Amino acid sequence: MIPAIFGIAGTELTADERAFFKDADPAGYILFARNCDNPEQLKRLTDDLRALQGREKTFISIDQEGGRVQRMKPPHWSSYPAGEAFDRLYALAPASAIEAARVNAQAMAIELASMGITVDFHAPLDVRRAETDNVIGDRSLGSDPMQVAALGRAVLDGMTSGGIAGCLKHMPGHGRATADSHKELPVVTASAEELEVDVAPFRSLAAKASLGMSAHIVFEAWDAQRPATLSPTVIEDVIRTDIGFEGLLLTDDIDMQALDGSIPERAEKALAAGCDIVLNCWAKMDDQTGIAERVGTMTDAKQAKLGLALEHTGVACDLSEHTELLVKRDALLALEGEAA
Repeated sequence: MIPAIFGIAGTELTADERAFFKDADPAGYILFARNCDNPEQLKRLTDDLRALQGREKTFISIDQEGGRVQRMKPPHWSSYPAGEAFDRLYALAPASAIEAARVNAQAMAIELASMGITVDFHAPLDVRRAETDNVIGDRSLGSDPMQVAALGRAVLDGMTSGGIAGCLKHMPGHGRATADSHKELPVVTASAEELEVDVAPFRSLAAKASLGMSAHIVFEAWDAQRPATLSPTVIEDVIRTDIGFEGLLLTDDIDMQALDGSIPERAEKALAAGCDIVLNCWAKMDDQTGIAERVGTMTDAKQAKLGLALEHTGVACDLSEHTELLVKRDALLALEGEAA
């Protein structure tokens, strides 16, 4: 098994993808809207991915947060609100907002699990600020770190209840970035003391999640030369030690413009810096084969972390609960309108 998560080009595996994945044995896969046409097709695809290596639990992931970040969309799948909806409700009724976030995440997880998905890269624990780039924007769960932690915990609880592994992202925090790391490298000049606000939600939930994702951002207070994903200092001193995250650490997509060098070079540097697995989303076969040639195999320790991340996934989901959970969520979110 190699320490890489790979994308798929379309709605079914090509012959080249099937042969390559079978031979390379990546740690898992990531799905996008291009892979999700309808429920029958998507379940066939995830069944095919699961059958490639014959593993009982396979890392099949997606970005399904709600709002702008929703790969499985209506009319075939339900619509989910962005994090800002729970942030607004929290200002009026914290306990109701926490319960709304939990049942929303559980409903989402049940729907994902019914499609054979095991991992959702959710929830973002990035603390929003006035200057936060819109790439985070309404995805954030708020501007108060303890509120973000409380709502984030609810999301993780809901994911687990629905048979899906959630994820802490984007460590050590994307909220101070004033640029979109998909397009360029953000640089954060805040002091280590100021950054305590940003790391607080991650520190609070570090023991709660077994899966995390790094940020492609330079934090000058910690490493002025390298983004967190490529920085041994940030990964070891901040993410592992200060935050206390001991789980499986993935990179954000290494095809983002925040990083330089070839895709295989980026993968090699991220692993050398201390990330456990590299995420490569765009299903470009040359990039994927280049990564496979350079990253080596996963250590037993990393495979053990992978197993722990997937421990509570793949359970039979009860779709009959889905509608009931959405009704409860909508009733809770309606409290904000009633208060207005």
